[in-house]
Amino acid sequence: MEFLKIFPEAQKINNKQLQQNVEKVWVDAIKLGGWKPEELFRIPFTLLIPDTDISIVEHTRAVTNLALEIADTLQRFFQKLEINRDYLLAGGILHDVGKLLEYEHSEEGFQKSKLGKLLRHPVSGVALAGRYEIPFEVIHIIYTHSKEGDIYERSIESTIIHYSDFINFESAKALKNE
Repeated sequence: MEFLKIFPEAQKINNKQLQQNVEKVWVDAIKLGGWKPEELFRIPFTLLIPDTDISIVEHTRAVTNLALEIADTLQRFFQKLEINRDYLLAGGILHDVGKLLEYEHSEEGFQKSKLGKLLRHPVSGVALAGRYEIPFEVIHIIYTHSKEGDIYERSIESTIIHYSDFINFESAKALKNE
C-alpha cells in the first residue's frame, strides 16, 4: 500500500516513528477488516448519511486539513497556545480508522459488521492504535473525537479534531440535502 499517496498529510508528521506507526495502524486495519487498499476510496465515511459519495479517505483528509487550518488560525491569534501538530496530524489521520472494522460490504451494500454492532469505531480505533506504540495523547484523540468523548475533558488537539469531524459531517449532510 502506498500510504503516503493516500494520506499525504502524514508526511507533515515530524516524528518519523510516529508517522510509520500511523501507517502501520492503517495497514493493520485494512488487513483485519478484510479490505483491499483500493477499496478505501469506496468505503463511505459514515452510514448515517444514506448513499454518501464521500469516502473514508476524503473525509479523513478533509478533517485533518481542516484541523491544521484551525490550529494555524488559533496560533496566529493566541501565540501562547501550544498545539502538538504531530499529535493533531496523527489524530486526524487515525480518528476513524476503526471504521474499517466497524463496517463491512455485502450484496446489500455497506453496513455494520458483527464487531461494529458490538463496538463503535472510537473503541476499535483505540485498540488498533494500542498495538503500535501510538502515544496516549493520540489515543485520547481517537477515543474522544466522537460522542464517546463527551464525558471527558478533551485536549486542545482532540477538541480541534472533534469539531473538524462534526463540521465535515454536517457539511456532507448539507450536500446531500441540496
